[in-house]
Amino acid sequence: MNGTVVVVGSLNLDTVLEVERIPSPGETVHSLSGAFMPGGKGGNQAAAAAAAGAPTRMIAAVGADGDRYLRHLSAAGIDTSAVARLADVPTGAATVIVDSTGENVIVVTEGANGRVSAEQVAAETWTPDDVVVVQFEIPAAVVRAVATRAADAGATLVVNPSPWRDDLGDVLEQADVVIVNEHERRQLGERVAQDRICTTRGGDGARWAGEVATPEPITPLDTAGAGDAFAGTLAAALVAGAGRGDALQRAVDAATAACLRRGAQQWLTD
Repeated sequence: MNGTVVVVGSLNLDTVLEVERIPSPGETVHSLSGAFMPGGKGGNQAAAAAAAGAPTRMIAAVGADGDRYLRHLSAAGIDTSAVARLADVPTGAATVIVDSTGENVIVVTEGANGRVSAEQVAAETWTPDDVVVVQFEIPAAVVRAVATRAADAGATLVVNPSPWRDDLGDVLEQADVVIVNEHERRQLGERVAQDRICTTRGGDGARWAGEVATPEPITPLDTAGAGDAFAGTLAAALVAGAGRGDALQRAVDAATAACLRRGAQQWLTD
């Protein structure tokens, strides 16, 4: 394995609340339990890539309250030297509400994620052996800088267009792999060639071009981190040289395992 998985994206401090059912608008319900966990799509995907055995580097930003998160990422084996540390803005945050079936709703506060910069990307040296992963929880200018830098380096660009943004269609066209769920696949339309679209299908597994992977049947505890576990593991498999079918199955297996634990990540440090 000569390459590195480089994840450019968000880092959030998550408050996870378990409820019997997700409340309707205007309704108050009692939480069955609560937890404070590391999260953010970028951090989750980097953690999944590292857990799958890939050398992993994170490009992101945290606030003055982000020291524990950085220690956690380092303990997971992730290179955090390119993470900006900002004193005048808090780390991104999210409130995750999970019901008794494992379904969830999430509210995100941008925080330091809005200050990830194109200059951080410009300082990077990537190679054709690298797999670069980006999501849409950071500024559009940075996402575009990632796509350009990856193309110039000949690196494999994996784009997870979540949350969906209509203004980044040019980035989708540059991606080698676009990872979408079924809702995002409908929004994607015909912008990307079919052989570059990898669609996650929940309990039905995933499809990438002519390859299909199916999961073991489970009763999920929490689906919040499954998509990120899929994306990070797929990137790790690609950087290791796996073919599409093998990479897809590894990613589905990781996503399935993620549904059996609470939260997208668990703290590795105090």
